[in-house]
This record gives sequence, structure tokens and C-alpha cells, in this order.
Amino acid sequence: MIDLREVRSVTEFQRNIRDYVGRIKKKKTPLILTVNGRAELVVQDAASYQLMLERLERAESVAAIRRGVEQSARGQGIPLAKAELKLRKRHGFSS
Repeated sequence: MIDLREVRSVTEFQRNIRDYVGRIKKKKTPLILTVNGRAELVVQDAASYQLMLERLERAESVAAIRRGVEQSARGQGIPLAKAELKLRKRHGFSS
């Protein structure tokens, strides 16, 4: 969750970049940067960003699996051999 108290201007961030980078790394929370009073950027530490990407990938995988299970339950799937053949053709792999 973004802490709305952690909103700063780009100019303020530039003036105090070392302090802000240290704070971001320590607290593991993002900082919102504004340009002309409007939120434009989010700055966060690399480890937190990587964790967010991994969680997103996991959530997308779970959603895709659920869709597949639901399609299968409705009888909308295709046999594995046929799916494999289609994928090999689409991606240029020989059988």
C-alpha cells in the first residue's frame, strides 16, 4: 500500500537524494514523486520491486490455471498432443 504521506516533489527528492534513498531502502516503502503538483513517478528499492514482479507473475499464473480448469470443466479444452503440435508449429519447433 502506498503511504500518501510519502509524496515529495522531484525537486525535493533531487536535493536530498541520499536521505530519500536511504529511507526507501530501510522502510521498504515506495516514494511518490510529483512534477508540478501531480503524481508522476514511484521510486522504490530494487528488492521490493523484484518481489512485486514475482508476486504479479505468480498471480497471473494462478489466474491462467484457473481459466484453464474452468474451460476444461466446460469441455472446451483440446487434447495435449494437439495442443503440443499447435505450439510447436506456432513457435517453429520441429515435431
